[in-house]
Amino acid sequence: MSYSHGDRTGTARLPDWLRRPVAHGARYVSTDSLVTGLGLRTVCAEARCPNRGECYSDGTATFLVLGDVCTRRCGFCAVAEGTPAPPDSGEPRRVAEAVARLGLSHAVVTMVTRDDLPDGGAAHVAAVVAAIRGSSPEARIEVLVGDFGGAPESLRRVLDAGPDVFNHNLETVPRLYGRVRPGADYRRSLDVLGQAAAYGRAALKSGLMLGLGETRDEVLAVMGDMREAGVSVLTLGQYLRPGAASLPVERFWEPEEFAEMAREAYGRGFAAVASGPTVRSSYRAGELAGGA
Repeated sequence: MSYSHGDRTGTARLPDWLRRPVAHGARYVSTDSLVTGLGLRTVCAEARCPNRGECYSDGTATFLVLGDVCTRRCGFCAVAEGTPAPPDSGEPRRVAEAVARLGLSHAVVTMVTRDDLPDGGAAHVAAVVAAIRGSSPEARIEVLVGDFGGAPESLRRVLDAGPDVFNHNLETVPRLYGRVRPGADYRRSLDVLGQAAAYGRAALKSGLMLGLGETRDEVLAVMGDMREAGVSVLTLGQYLRPGAASLPVERFWEPEEFAEMAREAYGRGFAAVASGPTVRSSYRAGELAGGA
């Protein structure tokens, strides 16, 4: 059976496999209090991730740096678009403190797109990586970054900081970029991945959201492009509409289809794949990176 939003309002009932239990136990509260107490943001909260309860209850979170306002307006994203504030110079230290206090063995840092900054925010991301490395030297560090406008020097700035995993999501298939990712460019994002692979200093990761109108063959073609670019770690998850202003869900992919996509991905040479309705870029990222 296939589920879809016939009226395209995004208000249709979720399939049972997308319903997640609400978790607000002691550890959830502790994680949330630590993050908010340090004046930090997480993509778990800002992007309204369905796994927030599970991750916070496990004592982990994905840190969102460079503010809570993005300079682009992607059709799938819940983060506000507008004119951001200047970077917070104290943020790298506070993120590092949070990683240390949570005892994370795998820390994930993502960012809002900052086209307003000359380097796209690369120096700030590099400073966050350096701060985490200084306070938690044994922790693996994963960065999930934007395209930096395709600027090689910005990309090198981040890679020189030494993240263990470099993640840049393609998000969707080329045909849908104009609607889903205005301001981004599929070939530019592929080039960012290719540059990072050529640099050879981190495992390379990327991901797609399914349910925006893509076809199976288009997804398989993107997998091929990712492999050619050097991507070894792949995430595939169901797009869920975060708000009325965001794009509607065109279709809910079934769990069996995600399982099939995982088999296809492994068959194309990916070293590690997470494919499922509730999978997100940073969901159980440490486990996934360990398989790469």
